[in-house]
Amino acid sequence: MAHEGRTGRQAVDIGIFAHNEAEVIADLIADLSRQVALTREDLDLRVMLMANGCSDATAARAQEAVAALPEGLQDRFVIHDLAEGGKSRTVHRFIHDTARGDAVILGFMDADIRLPQTDTLGRMIDGMLTRSELHAFTSRPVKDVVHDKLEVGLVPRLIAAGGDGLTNFRKSICGQLYILRGDMARSIGLPAGLPVEDGFVRAMVVTDLLSRDQDLTRIDGDPAVYHVYESIRSIPDLIHHQPRLSVGSAINAALYAKFRREGHDRKALQDLLMQTARNPEWLAGVLKTELPRRPFGYVPFRFLTNRIWAFRKFGRRSPKALAVLLVGLGLDSVVYVKASLRMWRGAGSGFW
Repeated sequence: MAHEGRTGRQAVDIGIFAHNEAEVIADLIADLSRQVALTREDLDLRVMLMANGCSDATAARAQEAVAALPEGLQDRFVIHDLAEGGKSRTVHRFIHDTARGDAVILGFMDADIRLPQTDTLGRMIDGMLTRSELHAFTSRPVKDVVHDKLEVGLVPRLIAAGGDGLTNFRKSICGQLYILRGDMARSIGLPAGLPVEDGFVRAMVVTDLLSRDQDLTRIDGDPAVYHVYESIRSIPDLIHHQPRLSVGSAINAALYAKFRREGHDRKALQDLLMQTARNPEWLAGVLKTELPRRPFGYVPFRFLTNRIWAFRKFGRRSPKALAVLLVGLGLDSVVYVKASLRMWRGAGSGFW
């Protein structure tokens, strides 16, 4: 059942997670200030910037951007300048320490995205509130190369095309922008040091903390509701970025296997996750005992073969699509090896 804030309106808290985003944070705050959800009479919406571990002026630039807003909007924004960094740590802190305990919906947003539509948040919130079976609602990620029709050359276009079709965004959680039902969010604890926290959150949502079989009706999105993010432009940047995702997925898979093997019920797992969120050493200790695992070692083979599976099921049989597949497989192989080496060296968990 929905909770109402002290004003009688539904309380909604949106967390922005920013690490050294001084150059772009003002643009996002400007986009947010135009969201019609901020002025809806049925909502009490607050935006909380969680600047974490920043060595630049992210918090200061955000304060300046908020100060430039009309007076009626300024009090909708709260700036938190946190000394400790790490997204999983900061997401956990937002849910359990910073967001209001009566918020019916909690939102999660990266600081380096753009919101071209003024009704993005409102449509996401309504999508959640009008469908009682939903516990998560996700935004469709759109690359700036595609959205803005940028002339960036062949390599960036191949990179932009390479990830298309690998996942169904409506049954995934894109950590750049999604919302959770408040009670669901508050039941989740995030182990400190998770490289891919959105994948972990998704697993907890669709299985209700591993207490049931996967139920994909608990999560959805709307193709008309989207956000824009900056696409990777070069092969070196791609190879630098992608191992984090492979490492994170491998860590998550190891955690799920451990939790299921130990047979925790929902309450016991919830209690354990709350403890691990406060212990930065816990995840590294688990990885020493859980990985590597035969026969794949540190990173499961499916992260290397996922592109082939997606192409066979959804891919278009054209010379261009085949070229993208082959280039993607080559890059995936490099990423797979790099991710495995990073795990072998003990750099799987920690600050991300």
